[in-house]
Amino acid sequence: MEILQRELIYFWYYFSVQLEQIIGYWALGMLIGSAVSVFAKDYIHRAFRSLQGKRLGIAGIFAASGIGIASPLCMYGTIPIAASFSKGGIRDDWLAAFMMSSILLNPQLIIYSAALGRTVLAVRIISCLACGITAGLLIRFLFRGKHFFNFHGFDEPASRDTDRNLFLRYIKNVGRNVKATGVYFLIGVALSALFQRYVPAEAMTFLFGGNEALGVLMAATIGVPLYACGGGTIPLLQQWLWDGMSVGSAASFMLTGPATKITNLGAVKIVLGIRKFILYLVFVIVFSLVTGIVVNIIV
Repeated sequence: MEILQRELIYFWYYFSVQLEQIIGYWALGMLIGSAVSVFAKDYIHRAFRSLQGKRLGIAGIFAASGIGIASPLCMYGTIPIAASFSKGGIRDDWLAAFMMSSILLNPQLIIYSAALGRTVLAVRIISCLACGITAGLLIRFLFRGKHFFNFHGFDEPASRDTDRNLFLRYIKNVGRNVKATGVYFLIGVALSALFQRYVPAEAMTFLFGGNEALGVLMAATIGVPLYACGGGTIPLLQQWLWDGMSVGSAASFMLTGPATKITNLGAVKIVLGIRKFILYLVFVIVFSLVTGIVVNIIV
């Protein structure tokens, strides 16, 4: 009994310290993410629609990837809005860039990721932007003149932010955000506390540290089953980086995690079909591995 009490005290200590260090970023992410969703989402998507008809060529792919990162939608919101873009005549290569970067990152997750330090934050933004651009370029040159997506049956989603009172609309959006991410965030803090207590820092350095490709591969691999919520993984990543995880390994985890999130894959498979879905998985894994190795060399 005394051993259990002692371990609970240790756990609470690590949990409370981790929570104190990171909860401010989570709360700020909630507030800013909801503000973007309520007040700026329509402007962001209109900016993407405004690209239609403009002879931007490859530059349109770069713009689409940037707009995807600015979009606050999750995967299940991104695909229906992309379907409406497609019906409006937006090119598939631009859609690929928009959807890929939107899957990987959003304004709320950017704020969360600030808890990992400026270097990791910059790596995350640049790598997600590059992933979207690369996806768009591949569609442009490998599937020229062919339809890549099948949006049949997808309609533009109805907005849940419909309250006439803007303040109440914002408060309700914050409440939905807290409900959707709060449990995962606390689970992430709890797992981080367990890692601090029971996993030696040397083990994390051995698995994910240094500039070895194996560490990047390990991080990319565990990103597939472990990633459930962006906010929930930030406490874990923070602890792993403290314990010796390389920035490249973190970058690889932050790419494969959201791109292969189990709740996202079903929707991706519907719009791609089985063959293109397999190509998507191969692209995500290869891009994350190359990115992790390159980041380790640079950083």
